[in-house]
Amino acid sequence: MAMMDIPLNSWMLFSHAERYFGATEIVTQVAPGRRHRYTYREFAQRAQQLMHGLDRLHLEEGALVATLAWNGYRHLEAYFGIPCSARVYHTLNPRLPPADLEFIINDAADQAILVESSLLPLLDRLWPSLNVKPQVVVLDTGIGESSIAGRISYEDLLADQPTSYPRKEIPEYNPMGICYTSGTEGRPKGVVYTHRSNFLHALANTSGGAIGIGPADSVLAVVPMFHVNAWGIPFGATLVGAKQVFNGPNFDAPTLIDLMLDEEVTVAAGVPTVWMAVADELARRGVGLPTIRHLTVGGSQPPRSMLERYQREFGVTMIQGWGMTETSPVGSLATPKNTMRDWSPERLMDEVRTKAGLPLPGIDVKVVDAQGQELPWDGTSMGELLIRGPWVADSYFKGAGPERFTKDGWLRTGDVAVISPEGYFVIVDRTKDLIKTGGEWISSVDMEGTLMGMEGVAEAAVVGVPDPKWQERPLAVVSPKDGYEVTLEGVRAHLEGHGWARWQLPDRLELVDAIPKTSVGKFDKKVIRQRFAGPPAERTG
Repeated sequence: MAMMDIPLNSWMLFSHAERYFGATEIVTQVAPGRRHRYTYREFAQRAQQLMHGLDRLHLEEGALVATLAWNGYRHLEAYFGIPCSARVYHTLNPRLPPADLEFIINDAADQAILVESSLLPLLDRLWPSLNVKPQVVVLDTGIGESSIAGRISYEDLLADQPTSYPRKEIPEYNPMGICYTSGTEGRPKGVVYTHRSNFLHALANTSGGAIGIGPADSVLAVVPMFHVNAWGIPFGATLVGAKQVFNGPNFDAPTLIDLMLDEEVTVAAGVPTVWMAVADELARRGVGLPTIRHLTVGGSQPPRSMLERYQREFGVTMIQGWGMTETSPVGSLATPKNTMRDWSPERLMDEVRTKAGLPLPGIDVKVVDAQGQELPWDGTSMGELLIRGPWVADSYFKGAGPERFTKDGWLRTGDVAVISPEGYFVIVDRTKDLIKTGGEWISSVDMEGTLMGMEGVAEAAVVGVPDPKWQERPLAVVSPKDGYEVTLEGVRAHLEGHGWARWQLPDRLELVDAIPKTSVGKFDKKVIRQRFAGPPAERTG
């Protein structure tokens, strides 16, 4: 006897919600004081109208259809309307430098772009440099102001189309979507997700070993939908029929808190900078988040002080996650084991919550030395993190970056990690961001986490700068909170008081209004190094 062979494709992600959760809401903050509401039943009808609309545009099966949009219900319709019609969705990141966006659109050869009217000026600037002029659909009721000829309205495209679409039997290994890396290491590289990989990732992501989403949840993905599928949350939430809440283009703390309170959000996900701002606003209002079951934080390592603050002040558990564009993206979550139920909060914080986490079921990781030999799980042996699994890329689009993949089937992440005896790993640094001073290594990530627990520090980044004697020395770049003075002496005293050796302490401090960030909210250390490559300013001494 064998099991049924049913393709794991986008229709399996899509159709369950319409059939079993038709009355569940999808809510989008479309403007200050205004939210759009409809149900999964209405969403499914419109997504199938989009499938017919894409046919009307004469887009062939396998064609890449891009989105240039914020989080919202129309973007969710595209998440399913494009792949369920056997095309390939391609999320474009509007925060990327224009040169990178131009390269990405040309490299992917997008045949159509679904763009919000607020982002039309960006597409206008790119238009003359595009090798192929894609069809342009404006994700609003009109066509917006633009010099691009022939654009049409999304609502006009859907109008009068049937609300049901014949289900396509799409092979599960066919491409479903593509997302490009942020290009911090050379040109952006495309990562192609298959129907099978997206389904398995969504299924694993909803489990208790991951973000943990079920039919009773109300889910807010603050992470942008243009960034690695909003961590796969829209796919997972749709799969299980959870209520979905979208913040639109609004990332300010007051709006996010209002959404979480009004829509009784139980699970939310975002980057550390978002949750730091939310914590400050909660404290200012003197309110909590009574319906939140947990907050997921990722994108960069959160400071321990923030994890402790949410638990202490608001009674909210934060779960750290780790992943990459190449891993769809969720690879691990820092969830405690049953054997740890009697551990003290301090021990859980030390050994679990401050880690990148346990690999999700189906994911394997290991750390290796410079010779490629696997290192032990002893909590101290440091090496490059390698990963493999059914939703991990085995190559890049058009064969770019082959050196990132080993001959025996592992992805080289570029992260330096340590794995504990319990199997939890922690990202010590990126290989290029470790600071080597006098033959010894300093983790910039660890130092940043300590500094962001210092009173008066809003954000802190640490980079290595050249030193004629020690090869490199750490430079601390700090954004102080309003009304606070941060000095080099204070920074060094704080670090020394938290266990840092004197030889590890930074010799230099730079104060900035805001720390440069990448398009996905990570500290842009390439820009920081360039900005502070010269001698220190007098005020840092």
